[in-house]
This record gives sequence, structure tokens and C-alpha cells, in this order.
Amino acid sequence: MNSTHYQCTGSACRRRLAMASMFCLCLLLTAAYSASAQLSPEDADKFRLASAAMRAGNLDEAAAGFAAVTKQAPTFAEAHLNLGLVREEQGRHSEAVASFEQALRLRPGLRGANLFLGVAQYRLNELDKAFSAIAKETAAHPKDAGAWMWLGVVQLARNNAEAAAEALDKAAVLAPTNTDILYHRGQAHLLVSKNSYAEMFKADPKSWRVRQVIAQANAEAERHIDAIAEYQAAIQLAPTQPGLHEELGSEYRNAGKPQEAEAAFEEELKIDPYNVLARYKLGVLATERGDGARGKELIAEALRQKPGLRHSDYNLGRAEMLIGNDAAAAEDFERATRAPSDPEVLQQAWYQLGLVYRRMHRMEEARQAMATYQKLKSAEAENAQKMLKKFEVRDDGAASEPPPQPQ
Repeated sequence: MNSTHYQCTGSACRRRLAMASMFCLCLLLTAAYSASAQLSPEDADKFRLASAAMRAGNLDEAAAGFAAVTKQAPTFAEAHLNLGLVREEQGRHSEAVASFEQALRLRPGLRGANLFLGVAQYRLNELDKAFSAIAKETAAHPKDAGAWMWLGVVQLARNNAEAAAEALDKAAVLAPTNTDILYHRGQAHLLVSKNSYAEMFKADPKSWRVRQVIAQANAEAERHIDAIAEYQAAIQLAPTQPGLHEELGSEYRNAGKPQEAEAAFEEELKIDPYNVLARYKLGVLATERGDGARGKELIAEALRQKPGLRHSDYNLGRAEMLIGNDAAAAEDFERATRAPSDPEVLQQAWYQLGLVYRRMHRMEEARQAMATYQKLKSAEAENAQKMLKKFEVRDDGAASEPPPQPQ
């Protein structure tokens, strides 16, 4: 990844820099005011007014005030730093660099100066200089999450994905809820993964792992037939490798081939009898085929191994309903309506709950369940119409994705 591919640009990035600048300014003001004893009363007043203008976002006024102070008191490092912050906010990066460098010449350990010098150099695509400056900031202030974030951003631009991930991991430990840090951290780890796969392909292009990765990429892109072919190729190279048949079975099911899916899941359980997902999905297939007894047995066994499988209440309720256990089915569907779920599965849970209530002669509850189902269906249709209108306005020819099928 070269520097032109990873630049923190746009209004969101400018807001981040603005907030960071103001944060740094707040940290500096107390020290600056105490240091302003070296200023004349007139210059100290100019500095305070410029600081207030900067906080208010009046950049031209702030720049004029700080510039005046640097001329009257050229050894006052804080004025040069704050002038640099204003110039950076104005997008005048070269002037910002000059001000930050002057502040550091006057006070080499001035808090924030190396960080913002590095940010300005990053804007100018001077990546090695930016790295050197920001690394000094992290060394001097190892608990500064913002400095670690920017070090990671610069490392990404320098093609050092692993070093970027390391820096951004440190930033995330210091500020675990900062969305900017989490975003850049995710980008770094994605690149590390991509590079790792590229090295794997280079090391052994005929490895079953290569085929598995290609299959997984096809599956994520919903190219299920291509994914099936790649999983089959991986299985030819590693026929007893745990997990491959289970993944193949999932793709067969997604491609509408239930018999092939069932055979793949059964083969997986021969290789790995403890594969919970293979057992669970085999139970779902049995239920869909109308074999409630076998479906219940397999799903229940999977839940004993791993409670809380996604959509398990819904699927177990379907199995119980098939074998006539309406009371148990109702309890399962009731839990399914309260659990986090895909919209389609939630709708079906309410629909099935209405049916089982009716079979149990709980007519008012059946009516309420069906009313909820209709409400969800209507909301889905309304949202679909809104999406269609958006696509029509864009005129991009894209179609909305079909709703997920019950698991």
C-alpha cells in the first residue's frame, strides 16, 4: 500500500485534526500562561486573545495574534506551536512545519510539538520525516493514544502494515472506544491478513490452504458454485482435514443442494465427531426435510455441546412442531422472538408462533402473533420501497439484496 492509497482525508479527518489540535491547545494553555511571565503585559494579552480566537474557530484572527507575539517575543515557543496549529487548520502545511520546528528548537520537549510536526509532514507526504517526529512523541509520552494512532496511520502509508497494527493496538488499549483508532486499527489488521495470504500463495500455490482461502472469498461474495469447486479441490488435497466438509456442506446448502449438503455434513462428522456446526446444520436440514424427530435430536445434541447457537430456538421450535410437541414449540418460538435475529427469521418466528398458538386453541395470542408478523412484513415492504426509490434516484441499476433465509 503506497502513500497515495492511504491518506486520512476529507471532512471527517479534518474534524479529527481540529479536535486533536484543540485538545493539544488545552493541554498547553496552562503552561503557556505560566510561561507568559516572560512576555510583556501587551504580548501576554495578545497571546490570550489569540488563544481565545483559536478556541472559537476564528483562525485568521488567531494567526495574526500568534504571529504578532512571535515577532515581539521570538523565543516564546508556545506562540510558535499555536501558530503552527492554526496554519495546519488552515491547510498551510509548509508554514505549519516551519512553526513547529521553531517551537522545538526553542523547547525540544514541548508537549504535542513533535506530534503535530509529524501530522503536517504527513500531509505533505514526507512520510519518513513524519514517522521520525511522531515516534519522538510516543517515546516521550507513551500514554498518548492520539500519538500512537498517528504513528499507525503513517506506518500504513509507509507500507509497514505490521508496525502500523502494533502502534494502533497500543492506541486501542489506551482509548478502547475511540472510533477513529478502531477504524485505522481495522484497516491495518486487514492489510496484515492480505499480506499474509499473499505470502502463503507465494510459498505454496498448490496448498489446500490456498484453495480454502479462495473458497472462503467466493463464499463471502455469494459465488457459491465457485466456492464449492474450490472446497472440492481443497478436499482432494487434504481429504481428512477437519472443517473442510462442513464449509463445503454450507455452500451446497446455500446453492440449493440439500442432498449434497447433508452428505458433506455427515462426512465431516466422520472426520470430526465434535464439529458442532456440522451437527447443527444437519439437524436443520432434517427439519426442513420434514424429519422432526431426527432434526430435534441433532439440534439438541449440538446445543448440549454449544448453547446459544444462532437461530437455534427457531429451528428447534420447527422440529418440535413437526412431531406434535406444540407446548414446547411455543416456548421455543417465544424465545426466538426475543432473541437477536435476522429480520426474515424474526418474522417467521412470529408466524410459526401464531400457527402453534392456534393449534393449542390460544386464539387471542394467535391473533396477536399474526398481527405482529403482518406488522413486520409491512415494515419490510415499506423499507424495500424506500430502498427502491433511492436506487431509482441514483439510477445505478443495482438491485437490493434478497432477505436472508431462515437458518
